[in-house]
Amino acid sequence: MSTSANSPAGTAAPAAEPALAKKIRWYDGFAMSLTMPAALIASLGASIGGLGAWGAIALWAASMVLATATNWIYTELAAMFPESSGGIAAYAAEGWRSRAPVVGPIASIGYWFPWTTALAVYAGIIGSFVQAQWFPGQDWSVTLGPAELSFPIVVGLAVILLLFGATMFGLHVAMWLVYVTGGALLIPLAVFIVLPFFSGDWSAGGLHWSLPDGMGGLREALVWLYVMAWTSFGVEVCATFAPEYKDTVRDTSRALRAGVLFCLGVFILLPLALSGYVGEAAISADPTTFYVGAFQDLVGGAADLMVVFLIASLLLIMITGLADGSRVLYEMGRQGHTVRQVGVLNRRGVPARALMVALVLNIVVLTVLKTPLAIIVTGNLGYILTHVLAISGFILLRRDRPDAPRPIRLPGFFVPLAGFLVALLTVILVVGATGFSITGYGGFKELAIALGVLAVSVLLWLYRRKVQDRRE
Repeated sequence: MSTSANSPAGTAAPAAEPALAKKIRWYDGFAMSLTMPAALIASLGASIGGLGAWGAIALWAASMVLATATNWIYTELAAMFPESSGGIAAYAAEGWRSRAPVVGPIASIGYWFPWTTALAVYAGIIGSFVQAQWFPGQDWSVTLGPAELSFPIVVGLAVILLLFGATMFGLHVAMWLVYVTGGALLIPLAVFIVLPFFSGDWSAGGLHWSLPDGMGGLREALVWLYVMAWTSFGVEVCATFAPEYKDTVRDTSRALRAGVLFCLGVFILLPLALSGYVGEAAISADPTTFYVGAFQDLVGGAADLMVVFLIASLLLIMITGLADGSRVLYEMGRQGHTVRQVGVLNRRGVPARALMVALVLNIVVLTVLKTPLAIIVTGNLGYILTHVLAISGFILLRRDRPDAPRPIRLPGFFVPLAGFLVALLTVILVVGATGFSITGYGGFKELAIALGVLAVSVLLWLYRRKVQDRRE
């Protein structure tokens, strides 16, 4: 029997610790970034109803421009920390480590929560689509204490379990779902972006700007930018999978850049094309399902086919959110930002315990809160805060570690640009978190939940330090 050269004679070498498998390429990360156009499809109608078509077009474009600048900065950070699966939360932790270690758990949980709970939100919407299109008579419900089961919720639970099973076999296995759903999404995107301009029925005559003038309009615009944040800035999901790219530095930067440029085009053209074709009033009257009628008018397709496309786009959001959130929670446990039990991989190199936490959380959210659309806005508080901490971390790392290896080094003007982004996002965070009730998406209850989630993250971090690691 052979022995390791570094092991005592007759003693077997210790088994290698499981690691995240390096089996994906940049285009796999780009496919994950298609989550954000899918999320735009889910929320575009409501923004047009609240802002008017021109207001919605302007703010979605502005939000995506900010996201493009922000994600360009993340290419340098992703190359600096190629083995980190915590995405932008890990960058925030690195930048603030010597000044405020508590930033690590706050940024991580602020990032993890919206990505993970998106699973429950869109599972409930899928269940509602299935009921409305194919089983309208299934209107039963069963109350089980604080929880409730209904046909849409049962469908949503089945979808959650399906995606959980796929991701338990590894990201490279789940990628087939990403490609199927991403491919299905590209069909309605192409139809809605291209055909309206050639239909002869597109017109800008009925489009309006509904934001009021003065400070009231500015405040409402900032609140809507807060609401839009996860949908546009979420292209950074490409960076979370950095350790799993075959060529970490090259694939991560390519995925980020391809994702932001593609999404920038979609976020400008899609609202412009649909608003001018369908009409602002029609979209405002039916902000969720107006796509079905538009699809039929443009290509003569059946409503069933359009609903399948919409469900596929929501599945893309869910599979990406589950994969992203589980890797962030795993990195939190590995880096000491929360309890150590979640910072381990199974023998296939999958963060199974982190996935199990996500499964339980989403089942609770879906059955107790039913269709928690306001949870998206709730999660945006921590999400925007994480971006503020990650971008400021970029500035601090340039100052504290000027000679650190940077396989991708951005030009010097990105430092003051990062300072501008930190200031602007802080304003959006403060104004949005205290005023998003004006959009009809929530109020102080959601704000309290968001602050409570951040507080729990600090308590778990203290438990890890004081009890599990016995550090002063």
